[in-house]
Amino acid sequence: MLTEAQRAIVKATVPLLETGGEALTKHFYGIMLKEYPEVRPLFNQAHQASGDQPRALANSVLMYARHIDHLEKLGNLPAQIVHKHVALQVLPEQYPIVGTCLLRAIREVLGADIATDEVLAAWGAAYQQLTDMLIGAEEQVYAANAAGEGGWRGVRLFRVARKVAESTEITSFYLEPQDGGPVLRYLPGQYIGLRLALEGKEEQRRNYSLSAAADGRSLRISVKREAGGVVSNYLHDQVQEGSTLEVFPPAGPFTLQASDKPLVLISGGVGITPTLAMLPAALASGRPVHFIHCARNRAVHAFRDTVDALAAEHPQLQRFYSYDQATEADGADAVGYLTPEQLAQWLPETRDVDAYFLGPKPFMALVKRNLHALGVPESQTHYEFFGPAAALA
Repeated sequence: MLTEAQRAIVKATVPLLETGGEALTKHFYGIMLKEYPEVRPLFNQAHQASGDQPRALANSVLMYARHIDHLEKLGNLPAQIVHKHVALQVLPEQYPIVGTCLLRAIREVLGADIATDEVLAAWGAAYQQLTDMLIGAEEQVYAANAAGEGGWRGVRLFRVARKVAESTEITSFYLEPQDGGPVLRYLPGQYIGLRLALEGKEEQRRNYSLSAAADGRSLRISVKREAGGVVSNYLHDQVQEGSTLEVFPPAGPFTLQASDKPLVLISGGVGITPTLAMLPAALASGRPVHFIHCARNRAVHAFRDTVDALAAEHPQLQRFYSYDQATEADGADAVGYLTPEQLAQWLPETRDVDAYFLGPKPFMALVKRNLHALGVPESQTHYEFFGPAAALA
């Protein structure tokens, strides 16, 4: 139980951690990944190398400490963490490992004069409070996934029924359960986790957005080949039709909410994938939809024919494409980055819209800034990160 005195200590040490939060989390990861190799599959090593994961952890820890008196001010951050954990199958027994390494890192980075026994006890109690909150929320999601029709807990084996190249960079994998049973009807915008055993490498876990509407029978993910990407290149090169994949149940809070407001879907690159699950649901509701996609060129633009066909069938769907490197043959509606002026032309006349956007972080920061400048209410803008969360400055 976190006492008032311990709460005060945690808040008082926040400024110290703010000055060296990323150094502390890097030290924390160094300890944990070296001394507890069993948790390494839960952490994308590319995100470790880039610094994205340490920055995300530092931000989350500091946000929690700053708002420890009013956890409701954390907004959707806890939900994001819970769903990422569920999709990677983080389990209660792994939390003590994280706590042990975090407290040790605090002591070793801040020094024993600052990180006294009293300070460590306060942070230990605060971490336990956070642990209890997350474990409880994660169990609710695990239980709901297992209880739903076609649901499951842990790993379920899926066979690759089809493998389809959607562009020069993106390939879709159509997955059907090996047991022949039904498949949980996930929400538009959610993702699944994969557990992969790559030859000569340690176990890898990754999340991939579901890129088609739920049908109760199968799943579809669409994966971009990343330069140097261990898992994406394995999927593109080694996984074939008939291969078997270990799949964790769907998760994710970035889901299409029911509304009668016009819907704006904005994506960049492979960020198109969750919008493809949202689009059919939105069209079925009858609401106006403005679909905006940005890519480098026509060759890397996946699912253009799919969206064009839907636009031909549904008058309420307007679609717009912008390419950075367009040629006349590409048939782009605009060339270059998505400027406020261009976005203003493609938005509905009203700014009372629901806007969902996803793509590379610089693209998302640009879209967020432009939507704000054009008067779209911030409470009606929704976004998610493929990797660790970050501030969209």
